[in-house]
Amino acid sequence: KIDNTAKELNIFLKWLFSGQTQKEMPGEGRTFRRKTSQFWNIWPMPPKIEAPRDVIYVDGIYLSRKACVLICCDDENVLGWYLCRYEHAGAYIALLSRIAEPSVVVSDGGTGFVKALRKVWPNVKHQRCVFHVFCQVRRYTTTHPNTPAGAELYAIAKDLLYHEKQDDVERWIHRFIDWMEKYHEFLNQMTRDEYGRYRKTHERLLKARNSLIKLLREGTMFTYLDEDLLDKIERIPSTNNQIEGGVNARLRSMLRDHRG
Repeated sequence: KIDNTAKELNIFLKWLFSGQTQKEMPGEGRTFRRKTSQFWNIWPMPPKIEAPRDVIYVDGIYLSRKACVLICCDDENVLGWYLCRYEHAGAYIALLSRIAEPSVVVSDGGTGFVKALRKVWPNVKHQRCVFHVFCQVRRYTTTHPNTPAGAELYAIAKDLLYHEKQDDVERWIHRFIDWMEKYHEFLNQMTRDEYGRYRKTHERLLKARNSLIKLLREGTMFTYLDEDLLDKIERIPSTNNQIEGGVNARLRSMLRDHRG
């Protein structure tokens, strides 16, 4: 039995590193799949990371409707991953608990992440990816807003991508406050819907505004410009493009090339 398993494992490994697809094999790989079936369901466990990093990135990628992989990496390597049906606090806790506490974590604010962060890494500084913050506002305003208020808010959100100093942040906050005061009455306009009930006319703009207010209160948008942290860490990224453009992009490419 041991000899047979060794032969089957040898077959499996040769194919794994050959670059050959199963359809290129005789019989479209049916014999190969039968001989190596015991190895297909092995899910590798990521190692425990005991050496702390300065900055790590956390994100989730959906491979299908009910399959999400949470991934954690630094600037060079993937540190851990966790397969779940959807993003939630329990899944993030399972991911983070196997990794040494860093100084800063950059994320896009996935569902349940903040709760998991407070429980597993209560002392870690959190940087919300400013590109995802901009995309969230853009989703409500669209790239071609129909109102002056929407156009101005879109421009304000876009400027989040270009801040390099603390002075830029202070000017941005004052600009956002001025926008809220300028369009206070406009945003409070009411409309009667088809059921005869009154509701806010500009609900989408209000959602965009409220998302920015929430992040300002949490204090997670401008961690990358924190002077105390920058004394200890050479560079703190403002986005999690390291994982989006690196690990996630390769996973999407693989799924696309292999037709799911």
